[in-house]
Amino acid sequence: MKLWKRNLIVCWFGVFVTNIGTSQIAPVLPLFIKHLGVHNTEMIEQFSGFAFGINYMLLAIFSPIWGHFADKVGRKPMLLRSSFGMAIVIFSMGFVQNVYQLIGLRMLQGVIAGYTTACTTLIATQTEKEHAGWALGSLATASIGGSLLGPMIGGFIEENLGLKNVFFITGTLMMIAFITTLLFVRESFNREEKLVLTAKEVWRLVPDTALLGVLFLTSFIITLALYSIEPIITVYVTHLSSSSKHVALISGMAFSASGLASIVAAPRLGKLSDRIGPQKVILGALLIAGIIFIPQAFVKSSWQLMCLRFVLGLATAGLIPSVNILVKRVSPDELTGRIFGFSMSAQYIGVFLGSILGGQISAFWGIRYVFFITSALLFINAVLVYSTVYKKLNKIMI
Repeated sequence: MKLWKRNLIVCWFGVFVTNIGTSQIAPVLPLFIKHLGVHNTEMIEQFSGFAFGINYMLLAIFSPIWGHFADKVGRKPMLLRSSFGMAIVIFSMGFVQNVYQLIGLRMLQGVIAGYTTACTTLIATQTEKEHAGWALGSLATASIGGSLLGPMIGGFIEENLGLKNVFFITGTLMMIAFITTLLFVRESFNREEKLVLTAKEVWRLVPDTALLGVLFLTSFIITLALYSIEPIITVYVTHLSSSSKHVALISGMAFSASGLASIVAAPRLGKLSDRIGPQKVILGALLIAGIIFIPQAFVKSSWQLMCLRFVLGLATAGLIPSVNILVKRVSPDELTGRIFGFSMSAQYIGVFLGSILGGQISAFWGIRYVFFITSALLFINAVLVYSTVYKKLNKIMI
């Protein structure tokens, strides 16, 4: 088996497990924060949004920094550092005594994490050029699928094994990712050949910064939309199923429905992207997702919400892979790794601001407005994609 294929298999598993591990905490955060002594509903919503999102904000800040070190010492050491560090920190969350200790550990997790970024850089820089788009699309599917299936798993663990075991099992998953990476990832890396450029120098060498900037913005909007509901979905499900004793499990299922749909639809949308162009897939998916968000504000039961979330996953399955394919195409080969680091930072900022936005909108205006505002952002992004990426790339490909 070729080296890049073996690395892709290991990275796919590692990214999938890592994203399941980190995202399965989401549906139990409100319940855990209440367990830690916060009982006011609005305070629970705001603490949940902040505790969930601060991890991703720090990821956005530190991803380029760890990318700089990856160019110096290699990507595999960054994979090992990230997976081992997250295993220790997340396991420790099961022992916290108050919400501020929890937030502190979430911040530390954001500083030391970055497994997905390091894997993306490794695959982007070491995969054969003719297979790079497919490989990056597959890796993005692992990230999205793991992130969106994680909450269902977290809800199941909370339901059957208790709140704290969510953190203990998550830490164990991180250690599995560390061990598989240590044993099976191989990197062809020559430190002497690597020229480390500053962010400004990288940006100056990009042939079309406007196009790349729109792709970064699209990555940001996509993740903001997907995660705006995550911190408050447990509260929403509580309103919809006030008599249910399985709130955490139902909340995880509702959020993870889109992840399951993404796994099903991603290969087909990948083939469609190869046939008609990724810019067309991005535009269509943004428009459909913007429409699907609206009826989620009017559902009367958790099952209706799950169905709409599943349809949303079918629409959004090709978004991040298609964006990654275009980022690869418009980036100079020698800068691909660094540029993917910036693209991942845009996604992390989207997760952070999405979770903060969802929590704040819900606290001040009501949960239903989260869906309306998210829908509006997707439509605005669709207009921007059409006026720049779609028109420009269609002209090139005709």
